[in-house]
This record gives sequence, structure tokens and C-alpha cells, in this order.
Amino acid sequence: MTDSLVLYTNPMSRGRIARWMLEEVGAPYRTEMLDYGPAMKSSDFLAINPMGKVPAIRHGTTIVTECAAICAYLADAFPEADLAPPLTARGTYYRWLFFAAGPLEAAVTDRDLGMEPNIEQQGRVGYGSIEAVLETLEQAVSVSEYIAGAHFSAADVYLGSHIGWGLQFGSLEACPAFGDYWERVSNREAYRRANRLDDQAMAAHARP
Repeated sequence: MTDSLVLYTNPMSRGRIARWMLEEVGAPYRTEMLDYGPAMKSSDFLAINPMGKVPAIRHGTTIVTECAAICAYLADAFPEADLAPPLTARGTYYRWLFFAAGPLEAAVTDRDLGMEPNIEQQGRVGYGSIEAVLETLEQAVSVSEYIAGAHFSAADVYLGSHIGWGLQFGSLEACPAFGDYWERVSNREAYRRANRLDDQAMAAHARP
């Protein structure tokens, strides 16, 4: 049964997001660990993801790459996990899931690389300015317990991961709203279980 759902990942990658989502779903899955370098550029893996990057999942004959897409797909593929609102109530859920995949990640990455747009350039980038992105995000996580309302969803897995990493590595300025939100979404057994699995994989890889 586990062969029908496979995670291709590396514990030092965004694959941790996909792992968390899989643990939330609760379906059995098999893990294929790939090292950076030749393994990710092999013909076998390029058939899974032509970008030669992890994570990716294979569910039967369906292949999904990109973390936000993986989270959205798994929520739909396993509705019994209750990780997506009803279709008629998904506006907020989709908004913040893809806000994190688009404006948030792009703005933070550009700033970290020293490529912030000037005033004249801001109209040409999807996020405008990082100040606008962070102000919008701070307000959003303060409105309700979870990003799409009172119920935890796949959008919290994805957005929460970005906020958690940002706070851990300093790419997001710490503020009470971000800290409180991250504490809420990470206080889950599935998150702890996923972290243990990836930490164990890192430790095993580090051993000679």
C-alpha cells in the first residue's frame, strides 16, 4: 500500500513541508531520500521532476511537485483528514496558501539576496514591497486562530512553515503576531512526528 504514495525528499529542504503535510493526512507512504547533486539530476528523478529538485510526491500515477501544490493536492486526495474547507468556503484558504507561495517567498528571497525593488520597480513585481507583504501577513495571522478561520488546514502547514523558518533563521522579523501564530500551528503531533523523521534522516546521513 505504501508504494501508492511516495515522498521524494531531502531532510535539508522544503521537503519538510511535504513531510508535515503527509503526517497530517495520516495515509501510509514511502520515502525516497535523494542527495543533492547527481541523484537529483539522474534520469530517473528527472522523469519525476524535470527541475531536478525536491520535494515531489507520486500518488499512484499522479506526480505533484511544488510544496503549495503538494499541500493542496493531499488535502483534496484525502478529504477524511479534513485539511481543506468546503469548496464554497475556500476563498481565504486559497488566498493565503498561494500568498505564501508567491508574494511572501519572493519578497523574502529578494531581500535576502539584496535585490529589493526600488519605488519605481515595485509596480513590476507581484509583491510590491516587502513592507507591504509583512504588514499584510501580520494582520492576516491576527484575525483568527488559523489562517483560513477557526479550523487548521493545509494552508497553515504551508504558511506556517514559512513563518517558522523565517523566525528560526532570521529572514522574518520577530513580532508577537508571527510568534503566536507559529506556536499555535506547530503545536501538533503531526508536526512533531514529521520533524523527528527528518531529524533522524539527517543524523543517519551524517554518520560515516
